[in-house]
Amino acid sequence: MTEVSQWLEQLGFGRYADVFAENDVDEEVLRELTDADLEKLGVTLGHRKKLLKAIAGLADAHEAAAPTAATPDTAVMEAQGAERRQLTVMFCDLVGSTALSQQLDPEDLRELLAAYQQICSDIVGSGGGHIARYIGDGLLIYFGYPS
Repeated sequence: MTEVSQWLEQLGFGRYADVFAENDVDEEVLRELTDADLEKLGVTLGHRKKLLKAIAGLADAHEAAAPTAATPDTAVMEAQGAERRQLTVMFCDLVGSTALSQQLDPEDLRELLAAYQQICSDIVGSGGGHIARYIGDGLLIYFGYPS
């Protein structure tokens, strides 16, 4: 008994096993059957609907069970040294910096921002973080990358 015949028996459609075998319907062909194909094989409307649903479930189960091959995107990521990791991203900025910029001279504002950035850098570094980018008075910070 073929796998298709066994599958049909399990579903309660064993009466169609001979027709499937006579028409060379194997596992590969089974996944490609359409409603029109099943009708040509003499499958009744109700059974066609049930079979198509079971075939779709079979295809989904086959895809889920199949070993995952590297997709081009995955292959590219691996070649570039990409990896999955836990990452925390933080953005912080100086509250009220717009008002400060209107009140302070440019030189004083520059000194204030430099001091603020140095303090943030020290704190982030002590926490194991990495400042990825300075954006005006803001900082984009990563924790967990690079390690």
